[in-house]
Amino acid sequence: MKSQPVRYVTTKVAGLELFYRESGSADAPVILLLHGFPTSSHMFRNLIPLLNDKYRVIAPDLPGFGFSAAPDHTSFTYTFDNLTKYIQVLIDQLKLRRFALYVFDYGAPVGFRLAVANPEKITGIISQNGNAYVEGLSEGWNPFQKYWADPTPENRNNLRAMSTAATTHWQYFTGVSDPGLVAPESYTLDQFFLDRQGNAEAQLDLFRDYATNVALYPTFQEYFRHYQPAVLAAWGNKDPFFLPAGAEAFRKDLPKATIKFYDTGHFALETHASEIGADILRFLGTLPR
Repeated sequence: MKSQPVRYVTTKVAGLELFYRESGSADAPVILLLHGFPTSSHMFRNLIPLLNDKYRVIAPDLPGFGFSAAPDHTSFTYTFDNLTKYIQVLIDQLKLRRFALYVFDYGAPVGFRLAVANPEKITGIISQNGNAYVEGLSEGWNPFQKYWADPTPENRNNLRAMSTAATTHWQYFTGVSDPGLVAPESYTLDQFFLDRQGNAEAQLDLFRDYATNVALYPTFQEYFRHYQPAVLAAWGNKDPFFLPAGAEAFRKDLPKATIKFYDTGHFALETHASEIGADILRFLGTLPR
């Protein structure tokens, strides 16, 4: 496998600076990697080299995350509809006509919105702990659901701990059998961005808006039933937020979906990049260009 360089690009998207990583031949089939909370495209640093010999890989940082602009929440609308808008504009600017999607955590509601809006562009979907069914929601979502039902200052403040270093560390290590496999720069970089002035409020806005993602599950499921996209569900089976049942649920609407479990937690690429990368390459090899 020939090593390909990775380019680090910052571009203006609808007036906002958006950062993305790009690698692979310009005429190769495209895979778009969408990260989750609280991370960035940095989470794909070990996966990109496994894919870029055969595929053009594009991994943006969502607005408010990583090296993309993070406007104050008083001047920017932190909703999943709005995050999706910026990724859609990036897709259009890059003239991506056909691509596979890799969605993880927050990347799932963004990616599934994109798929619903652009069904003709999607060649296939890899969901790595990217939920689309209520069966996948663990009890860890109870404080969020309380906030959705009653968005009081008290319920909002109860979620501030989600942006602390202790919680970020917990997210990375829960369910991991060999902690030595988790690179310290991963959670350290995430926390650096979480600690930016005003970022906690932006994240709290997104926590509240996450209710819209659950409300859209039936829409996502109808997309699956109607278009029958090829799907690989690659799941850390000890994820404290998204349960294995969420992976199995894809088969309700997509009986041909491939379900793979890995003995790890939420950030499965930290410990199982080689295995997941191999499964992705096999899956991508079955897709139309």
